[in-house]
Amino acid sequence: MPFHIPQEEEYKDYAVVMKGIVKQFPKVLANDNVDLYIKRGEIHAIVGENGAGKSTLMNQLYGLYNADAGKILINGKEIAIDNPKDAIAVGIGMVHQHFMLVGPLSVAENIVLGDEPTKKFNLFDLKRARREVKKISEEYGLKVDVDAKIEDISVGTQQRVEILKTLFRGADILILDEPTAVLTPQETEELFVVLRNLQNDGKTIIFITHKLNEVIAVSNNVTVMRGGKVTGQIPTKETSTRELANMMVGREVLLRVEKEKKEAGEKVLEVQDLKVNDNRDLPAVKGVSFDIRKGEILGIAGVAGNGQSELEDALTGLRKKIAGTVTFNGVDISTATPRDIREAGMSHIAADRYKYAMVKEFTVAYNIALGRHYKQPFADGGFLNHRKINAISKELVKKFDVRPPEIQLSAENLSGGNQQKMVVAREFDYNPLCMVVSQPTRGLDIGAIEFIHSTILDLRQEDVAILLISMELEEILSLSDRILVMYEGQIMGEVTPDEVTMEELGLMMAGSTLEEARSEADE
Repeated sequence: MPFHIPQEEEYKDYAVVMKGIVKQFPKVLANDNVDLYIKRGEIHAIVGENGAGKSTLMNQLYGLYNADAGKILINGKEIAIDNPKDAIAVGIGMVHQHFMLVGPLSVAENIVLGDEPTKKFNLFDLKRARREVKKISEEYGLKVDVDAKIEDISVGTQQRVEILKTLFRGADILILDEPTAVLTPQETEELFVVLRNLQNDGKTIIFITHKLNEVIAVSNNVTVMRGGKVTGQIPTKETSTRELANMMVGREVLLRVEKEKKEAGEKVLEVQDLKVNDNRDLPAVKGVSFDIRKGEILGIAGVAGNGQSELEDALTGLRKKIAGTVTFNGVDISTATPRDIREAGMSHIAADRYKYAMVKEFTVAYNIALGRHYKQPFADGGFLNHRKINAISKELVKKFDVRPPEIQLSAENLSGGNQQKMVVAREFDYNPLCMVVSQPTRGLDIGAIEFIHSTILDLRQEDVAILLISMELEEILSLSDRILVMYEGQIMGEVTPDEVTMEELGLMMAGSTLEEARSEADE
């Protein structure tokens, strides 16, 4: 049964109708005459490649951008949405892919920000705010520490805060942009229960995701975008992940890469009894030991906030180690600087690309030169060699399909997925002995994920030692030769992909040993 395109007299039955939406950025036509129909009370998925225009379209619905042409109807009535305040007034809430939180403020203060409860003399009532946030977090099963500062909590907890912030305002139409990117399978299932409960209460959910299995699992209808246009709208029960992937990319896509068997070589990176503190000076990595060999991918699985980011920072010289040693290619690098570590042959794809991996105000070309900008071929006699920078950047932008392929465009004008591809292109081109790869495909579409995974496996074949830190369990299982599971700063166990299921891994990430996970999975 094809997707029903409503006539104008039917618009009253639709929570959202966007007709003829056009949005032009410098050198980029982000939305090209887009029509979108979302029925009241449904969960509607929007999928597409990076730069397809999904987030841009939703940012117009939420009032962050204004359309150059077209109209928006909410519950059958044409509405001018000039800013987020207008959107909130008509019952629209949005959970952004890139968090809109204030670091120094507490969780409770962020959730009520702009809608603060007050007491006598119109003063902010913090006690009431804490109480109301606790109540709503328990109601939706998204528990948080209401007093923790945003800058001190994990990426995963920040995601929960964003979801709670929207729910706190009682929106009838919720836009969720990649909401499960930092969740375990169990947490994702819990979120889906929340979404279905919200749907049963009459809420309308717009769900942007790159995880096609989630589309099948939770949505009623799906809209596919490519190149700024809608290429298909279909009832979810009438499609499959393979068909959606083909509609998104325009070609057959491998949904799981095939990994060749390979004998690991000699040790490249050895970590002994490593201890690292977090930003609050509390223990985050608690005596972790492991090694990685040439031509081996060691995966580290874990829920955000269990020490992975502190481990990543310590290994790459971005965070001081409290105790323990790190040996790289036979040399102790425990106190080495990030530049020394890079010079020794370690490249790094950081989980937080804005903080550590790019300068968003710089051009794509300058971002690709970062980290090697002071030496050949990017510099000559202390001066930047712009000819070489541009030539190498053009080559990498083409190879890694960064869109638009404009190397003089400011990186902040790229979509999140294309920013990630830019960073990955630079780090893969470094010819490293070892790579620390953290969340390499976060926010990437199915075609880009296929390419990144294939490239990681190519590096493995070239005897590069790879530490893969990821919350995507399919990614960990697909790529890793060995898997370590981190929980509260410690290693819960070591497994291989062929001896563990995704469900068992998820339970280990929640604190169970492998034996306990198997017992729980059997029950």
